[in-house]
Amino acid sequence: MFAYLIWCLNWLINAYILLIVVWCLLSWFPISRGTRLGEIINRLVEPYMHWFDFIPPLGGISFSPVVAIIVLYLVQDGLAFLAHLV
Repeated sequence: MFAYLIWCLNWLINAYILLIVVWCLLSWFPISRGTRLGEIINRLVEPYMHWFDFIPPLGGISFSPVVAIIVLYLVQDGLAFLAHLV
């Protein structure tokens, strides 16, 4: 049962990482943020991305999504470690 819960959380984190990547790609096309899909993705990703607003952009490029994805990968590694303990 615990392994299934870890697997579900792992799958959700992977899906959220994909949403962050799509959110970044949508930023290249400003009109796409106004679509219904863009609004849904923005509502899902913006609260998490606000945690990384302290990272300044370098040369006009924001690296906060990269840091956010690295943090999610670290959470996945922590979950995998917990799964091996049980």
